[in-house]
Amino acid sequence: MARLILSLDGQTLAEYNMTKERYTVGRLPDNDIRIDNAAVSGHHSLIINILNDSFLEDLNSTNGTYVNGKLIKKHALQQGDVVTVGHHQLRYVDDQTQDESEDEFEKTMVIEPSGKAEQRVREVAERATAAAMSSNAAVAEDDDRPLPEAHSNAAAATAEKVHTETSAPRPQNQPTATQDIDPAKIPKLPLAKLQVLSGTFAGRELELSKALTTLGRPGIQVAAISRRAEGYFIVTVEAKSSDDYPLVNGMSIGDLARKLEDNDVVQLAGVKMGFFIS
Repeated sequence: MARLILSLDGQTLAEYNMTKERYTVGRLPDNDIRIDNAAVSGHHSLIINILNDSFLEDLNSTNGTYVNGKLIKKHALQQGDVVTVGHHQLRYVDDQTQDESEDEFEKTMVIEPSGKAEQRVREVAERATAAAMSSNAAVAEDDDRPLPEAHSNAAAATAEKVHTETSAPRPQNQPTATQDIDPAKIPKLPLAKLQVLSGTFAGRELELSKALTTLGRPGIQVAAISRRAEGYFIVTVEAKSSDDYPLVNGMSIGDLARKLEDNDVVQLAGVKMGFFIS
């Protein structure tokens, strides 16, 4: 069933199920969809539903009817179209088409490797992620600097105190630090998602709930997103050429794993996707 969602300045005001053949939109009380605003004509536009198709027509309104920012006289409505009437918006949602589109997106972009292929993807992701984490650790070590004398003395005193405390015999049955930690209080990795930003499937979302999610188009570009305790990492699994890797924020990720941060933009197989942490 198709629906129209009425909103103003991003705030939803009403929702209309397209169960009748004709719907009029306008300012006067006799309209099916009444918008009481001076920028809207008395009878502004008309929607006709024929079987599974919906057609929009402007009724010679003063300020015109717009679809996705373009002035129209007649228009065949498509899933996701935004109709502007005065200052208000009517978003056209076809539930059947939306479900089919979501299925098509997953069929097109989400790869479910099996057998040896899945094992290879996991090995590539693990190897690249481990390399990236080792590289970060090496950088952290390189950042060590000699401390000024005062700080050095304080650090030495602290080290001596820790050594004395840890060297002393522990009373029997005294719980260790790890035993004192409540596992329920250990912070868990927040759930993340990808939202398609470009192309036919713009607006579609994919929850990254699996330990490994493989995306792309075989023969063009394939990448895997690994969900680890340290965060989410993206790694190239397949590239058409050595200089055609997936991009994160416009930069090639190459052969190494790249840790994803909130609001990163991933470009893979010609599709831009936003990475968002819940």
